[in-house]
Amino acid sequence: MAGEFGLIARHFARPTPSAVLGPGDDCALIQPSPGKQLAVTTDMLVAGTHFLPDTDPKNLGWKALAVNLSDLAAMGAVPRWVTLAGALPAVDEPWIAKFADGFFACAAEYGVDVIGGDTTQGPLNLCVTAFGEIEPGRALRRDGARPGEQIWVSGRPGLAALGLAHLQGRVKLPEPWPRLCVAALEKPRPRVALGQALVGLASAAIDVSDGLLADLGHIAERSGCAAAVRLVQLPQLRDLAGSGQHYDAELRRIALDCQVAGGDDYELCFTVPAARSPEIARLAAQLELPLWPIGEIVAGPAGEVTVSDPDGRPVEFARRGYEHFV
Repeated sequence: MAGEFGLIARHFARPTPSAVLGPGDDCALIQPSPGKQLAVTTDMLVAGTHFLPDTDPKNLGWKALAVNLSDLAAMGAVPRWVTLAGALPAVDEPWIAKFADGFFACAAEYGVDVIGGDTTQGPLNLCVTAFGEIEPGRALRRDGARPGEQIWVSGRPGLAALGLAHLQGRVKLPEPWPRLCVAALEKPRPRVALGQALVGLASAAIDVSDGLLADLGHIAERSGCAAAVRLVQLPQLRDLAGSGQHYDAELRRIALDCQVAGGDDYELCFTVPAARSPEIARLAAQLELPLWPIGEIVAGPAGEVTVSDPDGRPVEFARRGYEHFV
């Protein structure tokens, strides 16, 4: 079979046991589990904006799905189904096969079925819609944070942005950091298990896609309060060093900027009542995932995020995260 439908049949038409009707008709048919709400999210990845044109297509396939599953994780939802729409400059069968392998590998790992989509010719652009399930009234939202609560973040924020800086030649990372950082950039791990474990425990949550300070600001704005972050140089970034004191200082400056404003981490930033912090420590051990307390929610102008150094002095950053159309 030639053309668009042959392309879909060869690479994207696979069994969908959880759907009433999968690919091949005008619409897919899905039946949510009894008593569940649907959580729905859409993310677009555009070549040259969200990924480098020479990115490994298998890693790109993984990431195209993973960034959507990260949104479901931030709401505490269980991933169930996804659709994929893509614009392709040309039919490059080896590239498409590798992309599909990465996409379906991510789908298999997180238990989702690919139930439909669309293809067209044009500049490389990938758009995924993901559907998850959650009990009514249990979704983690951005508007539940309250003054006095602790702010936490998962994983290793900053590694992905450092990986991009390394690939673009803006910084030269010492070994073994290039491998670790590029892997964080190209094959993120959506924190699905963490999101589900935080349901009933966290008061608000968001995934870190645009930058830690920017995304934390969204929680603060929607919750009608402010956030105070105490700079914590995470252990995974603390030991970055080069040859010479000046180089070390410059690399550390770039690492800190990536950590607070780089984005592309797909970690979870969340708030928890202080009295429940021991539960977070136990959760970190249970999931074998670092969870870091980085500050607290405070009374103040909605959306304001302040940063202080270990001595309590304010620290300013030229940027807080990535923004489109600026």
